[in-house]
Amino acid sequence: MSSIKLRVVVALSGLALACAAQAQQTAAPKKAAAKVDRVAAEFEKFNKMMAEASPAELFEAKGEELWKAKRGPKNASLEKCDLGLGPGVVKGAYVKMPRYFADAGQMMDAERRIVYCMVTLQGFKEADLAKKPFSNGAYVPAPVALVTYVAAQSRGMKIAVPQKHAMEREAYKIGEEIFNYRAGPWDFSCASCHGEDGKRIRTQNLPNLSKKEGANRAFQGWPGYRMTGGLMHTLQWRMNDCFRQQRFPEPGYASETIADLLTYMGVNANGNRYSGPGIKR
Repeated sequence: MSSIKLRVVVALSGLALACAAQAQQTAAPKKAAAKVDRVAAEFEKFNKMMAEASPAELFEAKGEELWKAKRGPKNASLEKCDLGLGPGVVKGAYVKMPRYFADAGQMMDAERRIVYCMVTLQGFKEADLAKKPFSNGAYVPAPVALVTYVAAQSRGMKIAVPQKHAMEREAYKIGEEIFNYRAGPWDFSCASCHGEDGKRIRTQNLPNLSKKEGANRAFQGWPGYRMTGGLMHTLQWRMNDCFRQQRFPEPGYASETIADLLTYMGVNANGNRYSGPGIKR
């Protein structure tokens, strides 16, 4: 058995024992909470172990291939795509988005910008890209692999989402308003789950995105390979799924709403070093 497989087996064994112990827990609430914390810690160890041989690397490689390939009606590559640091510059771009792009007159996160380049440089239609924007089964949309590749080129660099332009500052404020806006049949907001310390869903500790540490945890993990389902997802999917869980109308793909929310989260995470693409349970 390979060393990687052995580590995974050991981790899964420890995880199974922890989960079994949790199922048998009948003690007082404080002891139960402590048990849940131990289970969460086991999941965290497992995630770190899996990250040593993360399947995300496969999507990075596919994204690089797509970046350089001539595709679309215009038979062009994305090597002239400007991600904010000049045409074709990929290194360090992910940690400096969302940002304002003068050529589009819009705030754009990484995925929104890549879609823009696929439309303007390669001739794809935005409406076609929006039909099936998220990973499902064996299907992985090109933007997902492309974002994973771009994100990987910022690994180890400091998050530095800019706030120089007036629209960047406005996007942060709007993102904060969206984050705290309560509505829908359950009267939920993003802050309902991610606006306070110490909240969790089952064994999942929920980061407080209004604070630097929590925002950093959320920013770090994406794009992320989810072991549940074996799918690669981006922050566009994560934000969309949060709206779904709140029973809100889901935003359009690569929308301004998501760019604003990601500006709020990204700015709150500024100064931390990016270690993604990540791995999720």
